[in-house]
Amino acid sequence: MLQDWLAASNYTVIFTGAGMSTESGLPDFRSANGLWRKKDPSQLATTEALNHNVHEFVEFYRERVLGIKKYGPHKGHKILADWEKKQLIHSIITQNVDGFHTEAGSIRVAELHGTLQTLHCQLCNKKYSSEKYVDEDFICECGGMLRPSIILFGESLPEDAFNMAFEEAQKAELFIVLGSSLSVSPANQFPLIAKESGAKLVIINEEQTDYDIYADLVIHKRKVGEVLKEIDSMLRES
Repeated sequence: MLQDWLAASNYTVIFTGAGMSTESGLPDFRSANGLWRKKDPSQLATTEALNHNVHEFVEFYRERVLGIKKYGPHKGHKILADWEKKQLIHSIITQNVDGFHTEAGSIRVAELHGTLQTLHCQLCNKKYSSEKYVDEDFICECGGMLRPSIILFGESLPEDAFNMAFEEAQKAELFIVLGSSLSVSPANQFPLIAKESGAKLVIINEEQTDYDIYADLVIHKRKVGEVLKEIDSMLRES
């Protein structure tokens, strides 16, 4: 069914969450072994921490930068990039900050929560590669503190990414959620915006979500990468 919808759709948008990243080996946030079970987000993932708890802030995010350097895009990321080249999908909206969609070759990606692949200066806003954190260099040439280009708690979503996501959700004929519990606002509103704009809504996630009742198709208890490989194989055979 899904492969038929994908082949027939004139405009397909993908929405990815932590379940897409964990298959690359990265930990998620809220599971039993997730990052926020081990660390307190109110102490680390805030501008307050950046300004007043600098050592712990940079050590935590350096560990996360090292994590994304250790891992990389999995087969599912690469399938999505290939589908974009073939115009089977038209954009990706992601809650993930690992940058793996871009690394895999996807071009039209709205990174709602920013990216760990780049840093910027808190003072002058100059951008740097996250390799600076790998080298334990946390200071800009202007003397300001370097921080990851991600959205911390209390900060607004990046305007460009938010606007792109909103427009893409409205244009979608088919909107596919991959590996998101859809529990984080305002990002979780985009599937509903797509549905209200007339799109078919598909949710593929290990666990149930509160948005399953709105979906035209729900797939649970399966890994995202496996489902994408299966659909890709069917599309190649058809």
